[in-house]
Amino acid sequence: MLWAGRMRLGTFGILLMLAHASAACEFGPFPYSFTGIVCRMTKPAALLLNQETAQVIQAAFRNARFPNITGERSMRLLGKVAYGLTNIQVNDLSIEQSEVELKENDAIHIAIKNVTAFFKGTLTYGYAGAWFLQLFHSVDFEIESSIDLQINIKLICQKDQVAADASDCYLTFHKLTLHLQGDKEPGWLKQLFTDFISFTLKLVLKGEVCNEINFVAQVLANFVHDLAANFVRDEDISVDISLASVPLIKANYLESHHKGLVLYKNYSDVFSDSVFSPSLLTESRMLYFWLSEHILNSLASAAFLDKRLMLTIRGEKLQALFEVEDTEAQRKAVQMIFQGTSYNDSVAKVWSLAHPQISVQPEGTVVKSSVAVEVSIFPLGEEPLMVLYMEKEITVTIQAAYAEKKLMLHPLDSRMTHP
Repeated sequence: MLWAGRMRLGTFGILLMLAHASAACEFGPFPYSFTGIVCRMTKPAALLLNQETAQVIQAAFRNARFPNITGERSMRLLGKVAYGLTNIQVNDLSIEQSEVELKENDAIHIAIKNVTAFFKGTLTYGYAGAWFLQLFHSVDFEIESSIDLQINIKLICQKDQVAADASDCYLTFHKLTLHLQGDKEPGWLKQLFTDFISFTLKLVLKGEVCNEINFVAQVLANFVHDLAANFVRDEDISVDISLASVPLIKANYLESHHKGLVLYKNYSDVFSDSVFSPSLLTESRMLYFWLSEHILNSLASAAFLDKRLMLTIRGEKLQALFEVEDTEAQRKAVQMIFQGTSYNDSVAKVWSLAHPQISVQPEGTVVKSSVAVEVSIFPLGEEPLMVLYMEKEITVTIQAAYAEKKLMLHPLDSRMTHP
């Protein structure tokens, strides 16, 4: 987990976030009706993120733990030859090319081509001659290999949490050459170990590398799930991101559907009438997030119940609010309200009187709320005095934008009416 946490989330990380489906999770006959949050990632995004896959594969190779290889072989005149390869580890590794393909209704296919890997270790061998002459030797070795790697990641669901099965993993060896230290050993020895050990070595490398890749997939799946769960949790307010249906794997995009139920203290949201349909989203952008109106309203209600829809304004911010226009009428209004008291000795409070109502319209997200405003001043040596109080029905249309890893909300227009 420590080294995995330092890796950048590449194809594995993002794709596994979209994974969460198999017979292990049961979904109703109309799963879309329980969908509150949808994430769609199109193929261009997968191709862009694929450049990070090499780092994941390199980490899998370097973190694999290769067991010692031992064996015995009968040789004419020399008797039995026993051997052991120990301390096998990756010495150098490079990846030439990585490709990703979305196999519709099947798996995420990742092809890693021309992986050049050098393994090093120690070769120990001994043999008993025809005249009972026993000889034992130890020599360092290096294995030069050229490998193609293919992985088919199945998207599965276990206990309502993301899991991934990357056991469908294949290594194709185009080259596997054994170099003994200085190549000063007898030619027959090099020939023996090159021919006899290569098959066993291929099985060991395949087993350990593929096991490590599968482990990496699981670690990243858990990491991304925990990251997403923490992102939608703030103190007593959280969102249930367990899956509402089997994710879609299409040739051009991946799509996952989450319940998105809002949890607040002892209150649990109920939701079964979602209007989501895959046709609501297109493929023109790399990444889409869809949230139902019900989820937005539930979050707003939880924030209201938790007394978060309150704002206190003082000092320079209060001054900027009341001095937007430098006109005679504005100055008279400020004088009438604050009665000569400085902004530093004044405070304005704004809070919502009821649960805000949110609806999603083509022009943006429309928020309606009953709001109260109270302005108080604190004259020197006198009791605090409330100088302004009013209640308004406010309607604001908001557009959301995402740039530089920040979500920005822009109000387009606002209207105020008396309650």
